[in-house]
Amino acid sequence: MEILDCKGMNCPEPVLQTKTYLEKTGKETFKVLVDNEASRENVLRFGRSQGCEVSAVGGQGESFVITLIPGDSSSAAKSFREEDYRCDLPGDNNLIYVISSDSMGRGSDELGWALLQTYVTTITEVSPLPSHILLYNGAVKLVTAEGKALEALQALEKKGVTIWVCGTCLEFFKIEDKRKAGTITNMFDIMNTMASAAKVVSPF
Repeated sequence: MEILDCKGMNCPEPVLQTKTYLEKTGKETFKVLVDNEASRENVLRFGRSQGCEVSAVGGQGESFVITLIPGDSSSAAKSFREEDYRCDLPGDNNLIYVISSDSMGRGSDELGWALLQTYVTTITEVSPLPSHILLYNGAVKLVTAEGKALEALQALEKKGVTIWVCGTCLEFFKIEDKRKAGTITNMFDIMNTMASAAKVVSPF
């Protein structure tokens, strides 16, 4: 079994090594060795995005051993952005916005939608910018519906803000093919990002 030794490499190099090997072989099970949690999570996340069955062992002073079993290539994500796999270490400025609805406040859904549009737009004007914006449940509609919020999210991406969109939620609302911003992710990555944040902000 092939073993990719990525210990000592800075992100996104372990993911790039994994990507190259997957593209070269496509079917063979292989392992990746990394020596930090950020690289471990990035390789695991990339493997899942490519339809692989993934698992990891190790830690607590030891290297992590990640096993990837290639699966159905038709389930692999078509888009790949190197910047989505940076290993920025959490710090005092690691601010995250969490948005879990398509309406802000109670009383009127129409008013709540308008308020949320303004809220997201205002994120571009507040310092510091967040490292991530996490969208789940009804909030995933923000990356599919034309409006000020979508324009703001697209602008934030260009400034280096990572926008993660719950894939299960897109599927539930049957709007996967309408996504115009953000990167599809899962609940593990959402929770892991929130747990490592210095500060989490939500409009709810």
